[in-house]
Amino acid sequence: MVLRLGVIGAGLKAADYAKGWAAMADVKIVATAEVSEVSRKRFADTCEAAGAPRPAEYGNAEEMLAAMQGQMDAVYVSTPHVFHGANALAVVEAGFDLLLEKPMVTTVEEALALVEAEKRTGRTVVIAFQGGLSPLVHDTKNRARRGDFGDLVSVNASIWEGWAKNYAGQWKQNPAISGGGFMFDTGAHMMNTVCVLADAEFERLSAYANNRGLAVDLATAVAARLSNGALVTFNAAGEGPPGCASAITFFYTKAIVRIDAWGGWREVTIEGVAEPREENEIRDTPMQTFQAVRDGRLENPSTVANGLRFARLWDAIKASVAGDGTPIAIEVSQT
Repeated sequence: MVLRLGVIGAGLKAADYAKGWAAMADVKIVATAEVSEVSRKRFADTCEAAGAPRPAEYGNAEEMLAAMQGQMDAVYVSTPHVFHGANALAVVEAGFDLLLEKPMVTTVEEALALVEAEKRTGRTVVIAFQGGLSPLVHDTKNRARRGDFGDLVSVNASIWEGWAKNYAGQWKQNPAISGGGFMFDTGAHMMNTVCVLADAEFERLSAYANNRGLAVDLATAVAARLSNGALVTFNAAGEGPPGCASAITFFYTKAIVRIDAWGGWREVTIEGVAEPREENEIRDTPMQTFQAVRDGRLENPSTVANGLRFARLWDAIKASVAGDGTPIAIEVSQT
């Protein structure tokens, strides 16, 4: 069955994905909604270059969602972060399934609204974190739940990128629409993968950030405790040499598991015996996984529920940073 896909936010990320998606036999990109005429044209050109028809073009999401009733099955949202919450609700309320770009939303309030809408409408919602959708991450979570690794003791997560120069002058460094800086952008991959694999709620944390002259954070350090007693540290550095990399180490009573934020590689050592290093292709994983979830072939590995856990973590980090490291207790009773 061919998936008829609409796209809200036809910027560089969406255009990059379109290179592969438009060439897939079981995906047809039928419409785009984007305020920038330049971005709409670039996206349509990308689809055409991949051998697909040019999608219908709309200047805003509301117009597309109304016009494409009966002609579209699902929507991919790739707008600036602060618009995710409203875009996601509009898509679900209009009756379409949703592949939502990371991070899911910017606040706990928005996350709770999406949780409620998903339950009420019964629509499929998948969050497009490469880590959340990575088979290596799925397998690690399943093995941990089976008890292969023993109890989780602590987590050490780090990520770095020459982000300050890479996105200089772009919307990602504008707090009014980005929702945060490096920690909430590239660092979101790290936080989300820890949320998935720690498999427990964050209970308490203290955080510091340094903007290094920008309007948003560039360096962030967090120390946290999980509800299962395990301790977590995050370190994010968004100013440095060219490149981008991450390493997350999970220390268990019987094992040490190292994995990157995107689920591209994994190293496992159990009782002192190292397994072969594994690597996984992650570029086209979001669309392939989204289709499998919609078709019932795969349980959703990147859920709104985990997005809510992430949102609680992010809200607590912001509150602690605002208080120069003030310890924050995280309320998890609301679901």
